Amino acid sequence: MAISRPLKGILLTCAAVLVFASLDSLSKYLTTFNSVLMILWVRYLSQSLLLATWQLSRHGLRVLKVNCPGLQVLRGLSLLAISLFFLSALSLLPIGEATAVHFLSPLLVILLAIPLLGERASLGHWLVVGLGFAGVLIIVRPGGGLLTPAMLLPVASATCYAVFQLLTRRIGTRDSAATTNLVTGLVGAAGMSLMLPWFWSGLPEWPQLLGMASLGVIAVGGHMLLTVAFQYSSPVLLAPFSYLQIFFAVLYGFVLFDHVPDAGALLGMGVIALSGLGSVWLQGRRA
Repeated sequence: MAISRPLKGILLTCAAVLVFASLDSLSKYLTTFNSVLMILWVRYLSQSLLLATWQLSRHGLRVLKVNCPGLQVLRGLSLLAISLFFLSALSLLPIGEATAVHFLSPLLVILLAIPLLGERASLGHWLVVGLGFAGVLIIVRPGGGLLTPAMLLPVASATCYAVFQLLTRRIGTRDSAATTNLVTGLVGAAGMSLMLPWFWSGLPEWPQLLGMASLGVIAVGGHMLLTVAFQYSSPVLLAPFSYLQIFFAVLYGFVLFDHVPDAGALLGMGVIALSGLGSVWLQGRRA
């Protein structure tokens, strides 16, 4: 029996978030042997080389034509900031809890869209934002073991991801998706290369180097799955399934890092996921 188009989109989205959870788990593992900056430098280099080879072969040099260079550079820097903050969070926090807090980003989009884009938020939007932050407070509650400055790192990554989404919205169709993705990767690679003199301590051993380089390949693969998923169904329908990444992160945390979130942390994750689903529902009604 043929699979319907919406179901194809849902299955591809589930596959994409599994890939992203795998990316985060491998990244966390590599931080036990290498610095965060070295990992990101190798990742962005491999990611940029892969994207450049792929996009130039498909579109030629016209893919390098940028109509809004300022916004594109800001988008690339925001993605680099996301990577820096979240990978630093993974090096210090359990992967499930860090992933859940990072998923505050849809709620932060609501907050930032008000001053930056002049959008108006309804009472429902304010309620889901408050619910999401309540979920974070449940995770980091006193006595829960996570009430540390390190918990600010996934909050920072979520904030940067919200800015990233708003910049993507502002760029819109002024540049093609191929151009936008390629420039974003190149900005990240250039930014990490400029910082290289401050963290260079020699190349890691080849197994570690191979693991870092594979991060770029995995990241591109996950984004490709998500891009194809959106060709089969609307983002509003697919958005709730992205929260499966929290489940996969908890599963990886148990299997690979022998960490099981306590009941309070699991409750906080559920509250954050519920608030995100509420935001998606409100977005669907507005659309």
